[in-house]
Order: sequence, then structure tokens, then C-alpha cells
Amino acid sequence: MKSGLLSAAVAISGLLLAAPASAQGVKIGILNDQSGVYADYGGKWSFEAAKMAVEDFGGSVLGQKIEVISADHQNKPDLATAIARRWYEVEGVDMITELTTSSVALAIHDLSKQMKKIDIVVGAATSRLTGDACQPYGFHWAYDTHALAVGTGGALVEAGGDTWFFMTADYAFGYALEKDTGDLVKEKGGKVLGSVRIPLNSSDFSSFLLQAQSSKAKIIGLANAGLDTTNSIKQAAEFGIVKGGQKLAGLLLTLAEVHGLGLEAAQGLVLTEGYYWDRDDKSREFANRFFARTGRMPNMIQAGTYSATLQYLKAVKAANTKDTEAVAAKLKELPVDDMFAQGGKVLPNGRMVHDLYLFEVKKPSESKKPWDYYKQLAVVPGDKAFPSAKDSGCPLTK
Repeated sequence: MKSGLLSAAVAISGLLLAAPASAQGVKIGILNDQSGVYADYGGKWSFEAAKMAVEDFGGSVLGQKIEVISADHQNKPDLATAIARRWYEVEGVDMITELTTSSVALAIHDLSKQMKKIDIVVGAATSRLTGDACQPYGFHWAYDTHALAVGTGGALVEAGGDTWFFMTADYAFGYALEKDTGDLVKEKGGKVLGSVRIPLNSSDFSSFLLQAQSSKAKIIGLANAGLDTTNSIKQAAEFGIVKGGQKLAGLLLTLAEVHGLGLEAAQGLVLTEGYYWDRDDKSREFANRFFARTGRMPNMIQAGTYSATLQYLKAVKAANTKDTEAVAAKLKELPVDDMFAQGGKVLPNGRMVHDLYLFEVKKPSESKKPWDYYKQLAVVPGDKAFPSAKDSGCPLTK
């Protein structure tokens, strides 16, 4: 009799050990760069935004506690994949979001497909995520290279900037941003005079800037991001590029980088973001709470991470299950209405469509208070910023 009870106890404990960790609650992972070139662009601030979304949702869903964890992928796809695999297989993570760096996002997109887990990319830009690399459980929030090309690239060409030279980050994001913007420049009758590829996290841009300067292009397109963009702009000033009549286009520039540059260096730059803290009452309310916790205003990556996390939790609640297929279906069905997007919708390829905004960075004399950096030039409607699912190149929608 004792041996029978012992066997049963061993069997039960084995079942408990075999039960996935996710059975104990809902677990969300923030995977991004927290120590490198994109540490301010997303970083620990995105982790804070995700925690705010969980708190605002109420801290639990389907009667289960919600937990948010984070890790630094150091912009290395192999490290990111190892972390994500452990999270999915061992730690019971249900959804991974933020995913700064396009090479990382593409790798996790592929892993999530294999493991039937949801990922919502916010920080990475490549439009391939909802194009040829789309998958049933992958989503893309905030912005992408196509939207940036339409917003910033389109505005500058229409203003007479019809010859371009690109300074391009030498990985998936840079290639996609250069291609999407270059295609749009040519479509509008402009010319691309050349480009140069630059390793991630370079410190010296002088040889690349000299090539851009000698091209005589009216617009030098900075197809990079984070500290690479701010360092490009600072060093361009030393070469007198803007004083010489050429314009710099920060194709992926956010509030975090403008803050890092300061208005003296950043004034006059034109950029596209999906969110600005001082645009309306809803954006201000969120931003002021974020500022109270972090001492800084959020950019579109951090605000987008809040939105993506909140929308995932709404989808879990609506599906009444954490089952990936059911939650993915709800994410594509529910409208997105929050401080980030009003009237947002998720297409069958996983692209969240929403309006973006074309801004010009203010002169120091125009800024009336701390973080008062932008004047809005135009709204870029969502259906203009992003291609339809049918036109995206996503195999799921053919």
C-alpha cells in the first residue's frame, strides 16, 4: 500500500514538474538593447512602459497574475534567439515584444513561428516583418521602413529634395530603410546618387560623410538610428554639410535622439513618429505618468510598447484563453484605441495600421518648456503610410 502511494506521489510530482511555467500566469518578455547604441531609443524605458500597461490593465487576466521580464540582446541575433528559446521553452513566456534591431526581430519572428508563440515587434523597423517574412503569430506595431519612407522621404522630395545619397546601417534595418526610401524617391521623379554602408555602432563617420558631401546630393538620408544617427548629425556639423547647402534627413529619429542632440544641433530636422507626448490630452496624460517614473518623456518606441502590451492583454481577455491561435485571431479582430493609436486596425499580415505624424524640430527660441521639441507639419494617414496586406508581399495574404 505504501509503495502504491509513493508511486502515485512521484507520478503527480512529475506531472507538476512537466507543467509549463506559463500555467502559473501570463508572462510577457521585453527583449531589446539595454546597453548599446539603442539603449535610449527603447531600452529599460520600454520595460517601464510595459509594466505601466500591465498595471493599467489591472495586473491580472483570466484570474492569473501578469508578469513582465526583460533581457538585453546586445543587438546580437544569436544571443536574442537563445534568450527567446529559453523564455519560451523553460520560463513559460507567452509573448515577446519590443525587439529593437531588425536582424534580431526577423530571427525571433522565425523562432516564434516554429514554436507557435506570439511576438509583437515595436522597436525594429524592417517592413519585411509583415512582408515576405510575415508569419501567423507575428505582429508589427508603431512604424516601419515603408511608413518612414512615405512620411519623411515623401515630404522632402515634394519640397524639392530630389537627389539623395544614403548613409546606411550595415544590416537588415538599414537595407530596408534605404530601399523603401530610395524606391519612393524614384517613384516621385527623384534620383538616388549613391550610398555607403556603415557598421553598427561606428564612432567615426568622417570618411562616410565626405563621400556623401562629394556626391552633391541635395538630401543625405541617414538610414540608421539611435546613437549612430546622433553621431552622424554631430559630425556632419563639423564638416559644415548643412551650412554648405545639403540637408540631412534623419529617416529614423525619435524624441530620445533629439533630446540627446539638443535643439541647437537638431533644429530644422524633419522626422516621422507615430506618437508625440504633447500632441493631445491622451498622449500628455500617459507621458506625464511615464515622466514621473523615469524622468524623461516617452518616444514612439516606448509608447508603442505600452500599446502593444495592453492590446495583447485585451486579446487574451477577449479570447478567454492564452491559446496562441485564439489570441492571434483576436489581435487581428480588435480595434486599437489607446493613447498611441485611435482607430488603429491590425491587418491579416500582422501590421497595425495607424496614423503617423510629420514633425520639424523646433529652434531653441521656439521651445517654451522642457521636452517641447516638435512642431507638427502633417498627418500621414495610416492607409498611406502602410501598404495593404494584399500589396505587402506577405505569403499569408495571397
